Amino acid sequence: MSEPSREDPLIASAEEAELEAGQAERAANLFDLRRIIGGLFVVYGVILIVLGLGASDAEKEKAAGWNLNLSVGIGLLVIAAIFLIWAFTRPLGQQLEEVASDDDRPRASH
Repeated sequence: MSEPSREDPLIASAEEAELEAGQAERAANLFDLRRIIGGLFVVYGVILIVLGLGASDAEKEKAAGWNLNLSVGIGLLVIAAIFLIWAFTRPLGQQLEEVASDDDRPRASH
């Protein structure tokens, strides 16, 4: 048996649609704001943790004896982890695909 001809317009259009869908999904995941915000929280959290570890007693006294930089840095890393876990477990491209398939599905009338 021979393979289907590449000249078949139905096969060619299906392959093009599949390629475009894959590219759209990758582009959606690339510009997912959850990843960008999570990455920024990681950067600022690490900076604050480093500053908090090197905090002097005078800086701690300004904040009523509390190492504010260290506490906020840890909080930012926790929030960053939540954003990044959310972004990687539920990719935006997958969510957009689910919404598109829901729109194509006929709805039952009451």
